[in-house]
Amino acid sequence: MRAKIGVVAYDKRIDPIGTCVGIRGSRVQAVRNELGGENVDIVLWSEDPAQFVIGALAPAAVQSIVVDEEKHSMDVVVDENELAVAIGRSGQNVRLASELTGWQINIMTPDESAQKQNQERGVLRDLFMARLDVDEEVADILIDEGFTSLEEIAYVPLNEMLEIEAFDEDTVHELRNRSRDALLTQAIANEEKVENVALDLKSLDGMDADLLAKLAEHQIQTRDELAELAVDELVEMTGMEEDAAKALIMKAREHWFQ
Repeated sequence: MRAKIGVVAYDKRIDPIGTCVGIRGSRVQAVRNELGGENVDIVLWSEDPAQFVIGALAPAAVQSIVVDEEKHSMDVVVDENELAVAIGRSGQNVRLASELTGWQINIMTPDESAQKQNQERGVLRDLFMARLDVDEEVADILIDEGFTSLEEIAYVPLNEMLEIEAFDEDTVHELRNRSRDALLTQAIANEEKVENVALDLKSLDGMDADLLAKLAEHQIQTRDELAELAVDELVEMTGMEEDAAKALIMKAREHWFQ
């Protein structure tokens, strides 16, 4: 058995981890004894979520982290020989770190990270080329400059886009206009798609207009139709994280057991 606790001291004269461990480990050992010998990892809390996750995954050494604020998840890259340590026996280390920090943590090797980034770049490139009617070169410039959505292109401060050396002012204005037109077209299409969706699906906790539109594209229009999906099917349809998809399906099935 194993536990992880986060500690912090607001008095700079105090070492929070050392204080919890005690002289020669006496304090933490006393706690372990009370817990029947359960191992206790003491982690330094940080207001920086990425730093907190790095500490929570110890003793694994982290190479890099990619934070997804929207999905509240982090892709954590560790060396191949650190993979087993980071994940832990039966996934215990990463599971406890996730519970402690409140973030979904995806452990991967450098090769897996590179593969995922290439796939995401390809999807984004195709999106920009199709929705903005631009060539691959322009799409790649936008990606290299850090743009990850049409919304960012449409509404980022104008001066930031004008700083892109590869684009002149006319190109910047054209890209912004095309992005806004594409977003408006998509919003209208989404409204049309969800008109025929049943109220029980629209009112389901965790549902939003974008998700409804994606489900409607695949002819999922009732709560029962969502409930009958497998997790991998919902992930493929919507791009949701597996845990979120599982939770949504279970929510849709709740009325079956009432």
